[in-house]
Amino acid sequence: MNYMKRIIYLGYYFKTTNWKKYHIFLNFVSTNYKKSKITLIFDSLWSAIRYNISLEEYFMYFFWQQKTSKKRSEWAGAGFMYEYHLLMTPENTRNILKNKAEFLKHNAEFILHKWIHVENKDLSPMQKFIEGIEGKVVIKQVDGNCGRGVEVFDVHTTPIEKIIEIAKKRNFTLAEEYIVQHQDLMRLSPAGLNTVRIITQINNDGGVDILAARIRITINSFIDNLHAGNMAAAIDIESGTIILPAIYSDITKPEEKVHPITGIEIVGFQIPRWNELLEKAKAIALHNKENRSVGWDIAVTQHGVDFVEGNHDWNQDIFQMPVHRGLKNILKQYLR
Repeated sequence: MNYMKRIIYLGYYFKTTNWKKYHIFLNFVSTNYKKSKITLIFDSLWSAIRYNISLEEYFMYFFWQQKTSKKRSEWAGAGFMYEYHLLMTPENTRNILKNKAEFLKHNAEFILHKWIHVENKDLSPMQKFIEGIEGKVVIKQVDGNCGRGVEVFDVHTTPIEKIIEIAKKRNFTLAEEYIVQHQDLMRLSPAGLNTVRIITQINNDGGVDILAARIRITINSFIDNLHAGNMAAAIDIESGTIILPAIYSDITKPEEKVHPITGIEIVGFQIPRWNELLEKAKAIALHNKENRSVGWDIAVTQHGVDFVEGNHDWNQDIFQMPVHRGLKNILKQYLR
């Protein structure tokens, strides 16, 4: 292990840690599990160096319960994933995933919903596009992530001039037709679009391996991102059914067997159009082979499978937390 490199990573973790969240987690574990705060703090610092995880991941991955080095080493932390993504989606190829407009353009055959990208400050084409929309419209920054830089408006209740004014103010140059999800997913949670995250990997034979399938479930939010307070659950790749209770990234919240708002059973829930979804996920992965590992956000509608975006730096939390174990060994085989 290169300790100097790990100390540099530790400096980065200090800079990027959400200290409010860290202290909430620290107090929660100390109070509910009778752990010394000093011990937890020093152990989180040592774990960041030894296992290349962020300070928040120490709590999110329950390192304070997993005492053996073997168990802790199984988790893919922020540092490992940064290096993994650099190898799998190099800087010179990942723009097609980072830039939402480029993604939609390059993958047009996999996109069902309408969209428009305005390349200069003249938003009149966007206004005309919105005038033709029935229902809701989504406006975005082309380089936003984690649900940031996204707004949803109902064109029946918000004047189009107001939407364009917000787009100008916030430099939103992309407008998309709001995707109406499948009625089964609407029944699960109607608050927002509940996307399926499929993580694909181009293997050494040039084929596609599916590393994981997760569903992101909205809780009174139009954004389904896990770090926006929503849930995620593991899906059985073979059957398309949810196999475990949904989790939050906030460890102070209990896992959910039923949706807390709609009361729909989560475990055993069948994702509609599953075989079609898997087939399309493999096809789009082969269409983007220069980026070997991608986390695809997929909407399922009554009319088919629609791709929202592809993530070059797909998050390790949604990969591992829903199954309550570290999955680094799955990734390490592709580094050989």
